[in-house]
Amino acid sequence: MNLRNRTTHGAATVGLLLAATVLAAPQAMAAGTGTNAEPATSTTAEPLGKLGPLTGLVIERIRVSDDVAASKFGTASPIEDPVREAQVLEQVRQQADAAGVNSDAAVAFFQDQITASKDVQRGLFARWTAHPEEAPTTRPDLGQVRTRLDQLTTSLLAELKNTEHLRDKPVACSVQLTLADVTGAALEHLDTLHRQALRTATDSVCYPSEPTGQQG
Repeated sequence: MNLRNRTTHGAATVGLLLAATVLAAPQAMAAGTGTNAEPATSTTAEPLGKLGPLTGLVIERIRVSDDVAASKFGTASPIEDPVREAQVLEQVRQQADAAGVNSDAAVAFFQDQITASKDVQRGLFARWTAHPEEAPTTRPDLGQVRTRLDQLTTSLLAELKNTEHLRDKPVACSVQLTLADVTGAALEHLDTLHRQALRTATDSVCYPSEPTGQQG
């Protein structure tokens, strides 16, 4: 393991410990209040930390992938759509340039979003094929779903801009990202499929000057 990987691993460990402490605190408080304690029911909570808003938007986009899958399942629409992906990434590049965001980093980040979305779609297709009773009974309009994705693109680019100074600091960024990912997954009750998608979708968040994604 090289120095960068060791440093990142250490930062992630710190983030996990911090997230575990934060998540355990409400449970401990509830346990100590007797039978009057009630579970939190707030629907406005977002992932914790400086990258919380960004991670919250990423999770929202992952959730929209469920609608994309539901709109395609049982039709001739493929999960892989290279032409659409290329169009999305080109739009991202143009919007990033206009917003003053590192366009290469933005493209890498959104390539990760696309990859995560396809992973969710494949996972849901497999689940619904194996368990038809769990398959969606309605088909969302794909045009409306894509409009929502376009809105999320604008919001995500704004958060990339807002967090660019933090994301240029690998250790601090890794701590904040782990905190946001762990608390976000817990707050949203993400299952294994969607947790893995979240890890994929945030893979290049902390390395804006060294994009790892590829245009597709």
